[in-house]
Amino acid sequence: MTLTIREATPADEAAWRGLWAQYVAFYKAEVPEAVTATTWSRILDPLVPVFARLAEVEGTVAGFAVGVVHARTWSIEPILYLEDLFVDAGFRGRDVGHALVEDLLALCRARGWGQLYWHTEGDNERARRLYDRFAPADGYVRYRLDPRRQGEGR
Repeated sequence: MTLTIREATPADEAAWRGLWAQYVAFYKAEVPEAVTATTWSRILDPLVPVFARLAEVEGTVAGFAVGVVHARTWSIEPILYLEDLFVDAGFRGRDVGHALVEDLLALCRARGWGQLYWHTEGDNERARRLYDRFAPADGYVRYRLDPRRQGEGR
């Protein structure tokens, strides 16, 4: 199997959107078209700190990782948040996800980013088996607030 990890290009939009739709469906979510289009636009914009790496297996885009580089208060170096990682079901079990994370680690080293981090659903056992190969979960608990709804009854 020939596996290549590379930057997304404008020509990859259809392949990325196909995988993105599967990813969103996996989480039983709905993402408006405007958000999907904006995300793709951000991925391609060199002035925005969002980017996508694509895993290509013998000419087919098999998975993606979307990252956001940002500053932090506990170090000088920027850090990388892995926001989205997805591998097409037909390519799972072939270390495509592992290769995407390894690629991000290599980018961190090459670009001087001080940390790579991410989170996943607690019951996403398949993803956690992959992630546990890199490091144990750190035990942090996430809280999310929607400022548009803050103050409304629970």
